[in-house]
Amino acid sequence: MPDTITRYLGEPIKDDLARKMVFVGGPRQVGKTTLAMMLLGGGRRHPGYLNWDDTRARQGLLRGELPAGQKLIVLDEVHKFPGWRNLVKGFYDTQGDRTSFLVTGSARLDHYRKGGDSLQGRYHYYRLHPVTLGEMSADPTSDDLRTLMRFGGFPEPLFANNERTWRRWQRDRVSRVVYEDLRDLENVREVALVELLVEALPERVGSPLSVQSLREDLQVAHETVERWLRILERLYVCFRIPPFGAPRIRAVKKEKKLYLWDWSGVPGAGARFENMVASHLLKLCHHVEDTQGHSMELRFIRDTDRREVDFVVIRDNRPLFAVECKSGEKAPSSAIGYFRQRTGIADFYQVHLGERDYLSGGTRVLPFRTFCKELELP
Repeated sequence: MPDTITRYLGEPIKDDLARKMVFVGGPRQVGKTTLAMMLLGGGRRHPGYLNWDDTRARQGLLRGELPAGQKLIVLDEVHKFPGWRNLVKGFYDTQGDRTSFLVTGSARLDHYRKGGDSLQGRYHYYRLHPVTLGEMSADPTSDDLRTLMRFGGFPEPLFANNERTWRRWQRDRVSRVVYEDLRDLENVREVALVELLVEALPERVGSPLSVQSLREDLQVAHETVERWLRILERLYVCFRIPPFGAPRIRAVKKEKKLYLWDWSGVPGAGARFENMVASHLLKLCHHVEDTQGHSMELRFIRDTDRREVDFVVIRDNRPLFAVECKSGEKAPSSAIGYFRQRTGIADFYQVHLGERDYLSGGTRVLPFRTFCKELELP
């Protein structure tokens, strides 16, 4: 595995910058600044890189000043400024004919633009995901998969491939998200309780999430836990997927399943593998949505009799394929055959961590590495 890689969004962003501003959101330390530096052609000292957390850069931006002669300006974390929409709009409207603007941030920039549409039609929005198998190699090995499973897809611990580095990075990232990003972007007083919530989430990966159980553990109101979960989703700590309903199944309606953007901290190989697969599929959905404009959704199938298939990928309200995760090379789940007859989903896959690839009852059972390669997951 190489020490660095070319990120999958580089070329689409470069293409869009010729016509509009580009916004890139994503988890803290996922590689947004590295991607921006690649597009700038320089390091953090490049005059075109302006970080809102840098006092001098912030003061210049508030005075309406930009470095002269730069074809590309990167505005990093500027969404922490309450009036950032109008600030960026002013720069783009006055200098957009000769300068391209790339806005990056460790939160959902589409959320932090709401409350005003002053930027409507002026930008394209991308979500940068952690490294996945398709980025590691065109033909990933079993060692690549084991490394990705163990250390997650965030570049620093992944490329270090070291337990000590991973542990220190984990602790530092959670602390910064909770005590810096949360403080900068949201009005939350009980920060220590939010930290406890973050620590409780890995044990709940892959199962229908009980907000009531979290509420009882944290001794707060149901609405408070739900609000904190939405905040953590906006800060790219976790994501939830809803159930898929079809006319011929008694699908559950309200339950959602929770996953983490950093799957490396999920205990248990089975749950961690499922989380990693969820992350690969969500990345596919976001990539197609951000680059091609299709409406994409990731859901799961579960009925009131507790039959379940882990994931279904939906494009423009039509299911494309469903995926079940198994750590071993087992025969297809009986739920697959049941839902195949009742949902109209054409393709069902069962992915695993082994090497065996075969068909059983119309279901493709295959290694996850092969699945990623054949479906060309980004």
